[in-house]
Amino acid sequence: MWRSILTVLLVLSSSVAAETTTPRVGLIKIEGPIGPSTAAYVSRAVDKAGDEHFDCLVIQLDTPGGLLESTKAIVQKLLASRVPVVVYVAPEGATAASAGCFIALAADIAAMAPATSIGAAHPVDIGGASSSSGEKTDNTFKQKIENYAATYIESVAAKRGRNVDWARSSVKESAALTAEKALSLKVIDLVAPNLDDLLAQLDGRKVGDRILNTRGADIVPIPMSFREAAFQVLWRPEVLVLLAIIAIYGLIGELSNPGTLVPGIVGTIALVLALYMGAVLPINLAGVALLVLAAILFVADAFTPTHGALTVGGAAAVLLGSLMLFDSSNPAFHVSLAFALPTAIITALFSAFVLTAGLRAQHLPVRAGRETLFGRTAPAAARIDTSGGKIFVEGELWNAVSDVPIEPGEIAIVTGLTGLTLQVKPQKKELP
Repeated sequence: MWRSILTVLLVLSSSVAAETTTPRVGLIKIEGPIGPSTAAYVSRAVDKAGDEHFDCLVIQLDTPGGLLESTKAIVQKLLASRVPVVVYVAPEGATAASAGCFIALAADIAAMAPATSIGAAHPVDIGGASSSSGEKTDNTFKQKIENYAATYIESVAAKRGRNVDWARSSVKESAALTAEKALSLKVIDLVAPNLDDLLAQLDGRKVGDRILNTRGADIVPIPMSFREAAFQVLWRPEVLVLLAIIAIYGLIGELSNPGTLVPGIVGTIALVLALYMGAVLPINLAGVALLVLAAILFVADAFTPTHGALTVGGAAAVLLGSLMLFDSSNPAFHVSLAFALPTAIITALFSAFVLTAGLRAQHLPVRAGRETLFGRTAPAAARIDTSGGKIFVEGELWNAVSDVPIEPGEIAIVTGLTGLTLQVKPQKKELP
């Protein structure tokens, strides 16, 4: 009997607890270009939301675009999510451009804050270099990419019941919309000024076979892991410029001082990271060539009497190379003048006062050690011949030998050193 009563009480307490449990909503924030680390972050957050039975996952989005492969990975993850996913373009002033447009349209519910925009999803050439087969082949390739992107975004919009015609125009015509216009054209589902208002509007909405219970829900932030955050930083275009410069100087330092190891190791690591990033980013080969030219000019200035002219030229090459390093048609990957100009100045100063001084120092005459005795002149302190003698050089009295006898007081020239004995010869007297 008591067992039956306890069982009933446990069932009732479980039911009450279930009814009083506060709903939970996961939240992640994506800012900046879409890359591999972003895709990994979204994938982990979607899995966590499903494993912990969140009512939904909110992705707060503000991006100028990004890589096509990473965008596809995110879209596929959103379409297969076990919990409803809400993409919220926020805060005010944010944008879901290019890749961001694909991601927003792939959400179960798409929302925007006032004074935000969505669209301009026209793809750009990821790779940076023109086709070697000529302009016609390059244009054909771009047309294929554009047609693929248009078809892909149409299928995503149709899957979510959104405006397919506008989705296609966002790719074909780079169309963009404000939040209010996007809502009226059924591109998005909600306009909400803040997260609390968004959750209030989501409450009671049906997504598939689920009714959202989000009013007053506990917001559970899902931060980036250390690895994701580190790679997100590495994917910034400014970091690639710095890695390229570090790689160049590291390798120059190792080649000019073989065996130092530290410059070579640092330069090699930077080079590998730069090549890894450059394999998928929209790199412009002209920018790479200018950075290499800058390194050549900096080194050349150490061996030529140009009074810094080549260093100035190298600084200009760094500035132009940084600005041209990425395909300017992709707003997600570009280097600003505010970054490129200080980088060029600091690089030039480093070259002038560190690199140039170090390289020149290697070709200066030896100023210390036994080699400094060679060529010195001093009077013989005692007769010097093949059997020996004495000479006072560099503040010390040395044993000395000479094939030609040198009398005390006569000037001798040091020609060699064996052990602690100097080889000398008499200084030739000038004819009157």
